[in-house]
Amino acid sequence: MGKRKKGRCVKKNKQLNVEEKDELVRAPHSFVIHRGLPGEHIIELTKDFRRVMEPFTASSLKTRKRNSVKDFVSVAGVLHVSHLCMFTRTELGMYLKLCRLPRGPTLTFKVHNFSLAKDVVSMLKKQMVFEEAFKHSPLIVLNNFSGEGMQLKLIASMFQNMFPTISLTNVNLSTIRRCVCLNYNATTKTIDFRHYAIKVVPVGLSKGVTKLVRAKIPNLSKCEDFSEFLTKSTVSESEAEDDPNSHVTLAQKLSSRGNHENTTSAIRLSELGPRITLQLMKVESGLLDGEVLFHEFIHKTEEEKMQIQKKREEKKKLKENRKKVQEENKKKKEMKKEEHKEKSLKGMKKKKESDILLQNIAKESREATNIEEDDDAQYYRDEVGEEPDKELFEGKVGQKRQHKFLPRYKSKKVKTSISEDETNE
Repeated sequence: MGKRKKGRCVKKNKQLNVEEKDELVRAPHSFVIHRGLPGEHIIELTKDFRRVMEPFTASSLKTRKRNSVKDFVSVAGVLHVSHLCMFTRTELGMYLKLCRLPRGPTLTFKVHNFSLAKDVVSMLKKQMVFEEAFKHSPLIVLNNFSGEGMQLKLIASMFQNMFPTISLTNVNLSTIRRCVCLNYNATTKTIDFRHYAIKVVPVGLSKGVTKLVRAKIPNLSKCEDFSEFLTKSTVSESEAEDDPNSHVTLAQKLSSRGNHENTTSAIRLSELGPRITLQLMKVESGLLDGEVLFHEFIHKTEEEKMQIQKKREEKKKLKENRKKVQEENKKKKEMKKEEHKEKSLKGMKKKKESDILLQNIAKESREATNIEEDDDAQYYRDEVGEEPDKELFEGKVGQKRQHKFLPRYKSKKVKTSISEDETNE
């Protein structure tokens, strides 16, 4: 048999021994999927949320209806995935579930309203969408999460752990290009989710100087001299540059032009989308299951909680008993397989022994026939004193063999002999 040829997939997907960096391994990775009823742009919303979570997310993840949560959990450890973001839609509305893998907790939010990224960007006069901004993780900003209740601290810690931490001593300011802002409204108990692009602009420069700094071609048609173009009154491009609260002294030199170290610059935000309004509904201790630590509308007494705990303990005991039964059944099946193998091996040995005996018997019979031929030839030599012809004794042996292998033709010979006697009479 020749060697099996490798398929196309094996040839294309060659395994490379590449060592991952510690920064990539330690950074939190995420899966963003959708479940439930289709419609209401849930697929587009999941894609926009994946865009927010880049680059540490599966941006081209393909899911099917038959895929369950266990499938994603089983792969999460190999791919260093720490969070699962799941959009679900039911008859009552749309929900967002944030899960910490592999054992929880799980936060369930209700999506009151949302706007897709394409709708948000189309409303802006100056669109600032560039691919380099998505090569690094965004900066997360939390506002008004210092109220009473453990659920607010849990929400803040969950969103903070979904993005990599930033060390103030080693951070590179040119990599911070995006920002995720979460604002909690205590009166309505809702969370406003916003996604912005960050742009840093030098302050105190006229429009002509800023054009020269950014390597743009100036329009000198209305100026008599180039000095007039440079000595125009400084007019800012936006209100952000006029607001002193947006002014920042840079500690590092940025990759954008005009932003040098120890100079004042203004921070400008441009919304990228999506916009989402969330409300916390439920907090569970496990992964989509477990003890309910918080619920917005349902409040249970201690007796009801004790009954729920008893039911969970009973379910755990049933699971343990099922596991024990399954293990015992596996052991029995393995024992049966071993017994069947032993029986098959014994049968093979017996068959080999019988084949060897038949071969020995055949050899003995062949040797006996050869001895008879040799005895007849020797008798002829002793009596006659000459060598016999080769055909003299070989023919007899051949006739004997023919009679052995052709018993069915005896009846035909008898009929022919009878016909000859009748003709003689």
